[in-house]
Amino acid sequence: MGRKKDNNWKKRDGVVYSTAENFDYDENDSESGETLPPKQQHLKVMLDKKSRGGKQVTLVTGFIGNEEDLKSLGKALKTKCGVGGNTKAGEIIIQGDQREKVLEHLIQEGYKAKKSGG
Repeated sequence: MGRKKDNNWKKRDGVVYSTAENFDYDENDSESGETLPPKQQHLKVMLDKKSRGGKQVTLVTGFIGNEEDLKSLGKALKTKCGVGGNTKAGEIIIQGDQREKVLEHLIQEGYKAKKSGG
């Protein structure tokens, strides 16, 4: 019995055990999938200040697509607002309270976006 070279058990969320001899775990990498068109995206724009040293950030969540498209949208939003930010884990983080500008830009680009939270 040989051991599989590519046996990364930490990525196997939800799979406990399989008795099938020819079982091969298929890792569904949702981030590398097709990017939905803007009209099918349902984005939420919210203000967040948790775990950020008391500083406020505008958070855009709900993006479905690959990492490159997320980064290009994040770059466009940062340019529009004239501030810094970051994109990671399917979220776009824009420094400061920029909800109105972000929401305006997303709607202008054809995304279905709405404010969320307080």
